[in-house]
Amino acid sequence: MNPKPIASAAGGSASHDGSASHDGSASHDVRCAPPAADAPARQGAPAVPARRHWLGAAAAGLSVAAVAPLGGCASIEPSAYAGEKPALDLKRYFDGIVDAWGVFQDRSGRVVRRFTVVIRCKWDGDTGTLDEDFSYSDGSTQRRIWTLRRVGAGADGERWTGTAADVIGEAHGTVAGNAFHWRYTMALEVDGRTWNVDFDDWMFLVDERTMLNRAVMSKFGIRLGEVLLSFRKRPASA
Repeated sequence: MNPKPIASAAGGSASHDGSASHDGSASHDVRCAPPAADAPARQGAPAVPARRHWLGAAAAGLSVAAVAPLGGCASIEPSAYAGEKPALDLKRYFDGIVDAWGVFQDRSGRVVRRFTVVIRCKWDGDTGTLDEDFSYSDGSTQRRIWTLRRVGAGADGERWTGTAADVIGEAHGTVAGNAFHWRYTMALEVDGRTWNVDFDDWMFLVDERTMLNRAVMSKFGIRLGEVLLSFRKRPASA
């Protein structure tokens, strides 16, 4: 659901530079705070050049010894939010049309890109399709389609998997209370090379129509940046 730099995900949900996986998942220890999603291009669609520019700069910085690896904060599990209200029901929230507004930040915290997302959601039993259309501040657009599946309940909460064209393997997540935490790895094209970037994505339901999302991107355990998103579910009559 994250817009992969996603989506975006995006998104998570969206999915999810933009695309419900919103490039894929997870390493930074965003568990110390809520996350967000990004959404990559649809199957066969070309990567967005503007995204490559800042992602390429971030990737180039991986060789800088001054960059600190992740892991400075203790792990937080979704079960920590099990008692929080309102309880998040993914099937209920991502049903119909959801709008989102987001930004990409590099590892210094500077906003390097803004975007909006329209997510069209539908369900067939416990399988959902989140069709994400991203519009970026530089005029470019992107589309990502997430397929979400409820796979059962565990001691830590309700478990989900997700797939998208640019996600490596599956995204895996857990819903507990008002929170959804999932992780995935997204394949991003940067200057002719493919980088598998990890996303650590948290979503928090604020009220029946509003959800906040924060996703941390990392490579080799080193934090590259963040995606921040605000979701707003349209009324059923809209």
